[in-house]
Amino acid sequence: MVVGAQITDEAFRSHAREQARTADLANLLPGGRDSVLDAGAKDGHFSRLMAGRYRHVTAIDLERPSFRIPGVPALQADICRLPFADASFDFVFCAEVIEHIPDVAQACRELARVARHELLIGVPFQQDTRLFRTTCSACGRHNPGWGHVQSFTEQRLRELFPGFRVATRTLVWSTSEATNALSAALMDLAGNPKGIYSDTGFTCTHCGAKLVRPRNIGPWRWILSTFAHVLNRLQTRLLTRAKPQWIHIVFSRAD
Repeated sequence: MVVGAQITDEAFRSHAREQARTADLANLLPGGRDSVLDAGAKDGHFSRLMAGRYRHVTAIDLERPSFRIPGVPALQADICRLPFADASFDFVFCAEVIEHIPDVAQACRELARVARHELLIGVPFQQDTRLFRTTCSACGRHNPGWGHVQSFTEQRLRELFPGFRVATRTLVWSTSEATNALSAALMDLAGNPKGIYSDTGFTCTHCGAKLVRPRNIGPWRWILSTFAHVLNRLQTRLLTRAKPQWIHIVFSRAD
């Protein structure tokens, strides 16, 4: 049985949920600033947007970004060891990044160090990382959904940026997706065929191998994963209250 389908960048960006996230982040971009760091630039979507608003935009990612935007340097850099002096940028933009980082406290210290005035942080809100888990075909270990090794509340974000105050906070979209210990365990036994795999470029958080979606999973694993999926759907419809999917915070330097 073949499960899953590849998600294209175009389909991802055109989804109403992603458009709402993008619009909210764009609305929170501070005015009156000159230089910005796009930390975790990925495909350059936000770098392009910010290049129309700020004179100096620098884009970084763990691997050097392949996009080319006139006037925007695209550099390879580790967010936990940024190669910039203190207060190098008026404003630091970091969305959908720190939830992937094991040493998130160090990453946040570095982001705060290079920000002269503001930080705009966007992360999933109170995410249950058991949802859409994957199983690595190379090492056999399980990975959190979307490679998100961190989960955040507003209070935790405040604690990660102690030298800053919250200038603006928004909660975006609404989701009631949920799981439970039994469903998560059954999905693990089935090999997590409904997880988020290499169609979005994720690698194993344990061994670094490319996450490959299981093929021809067999009848018993299909039964286990289907039962777990049905339990999740019932929980979503009958028991789970909707909550925001993302939290976006503009932090302003307290001093």
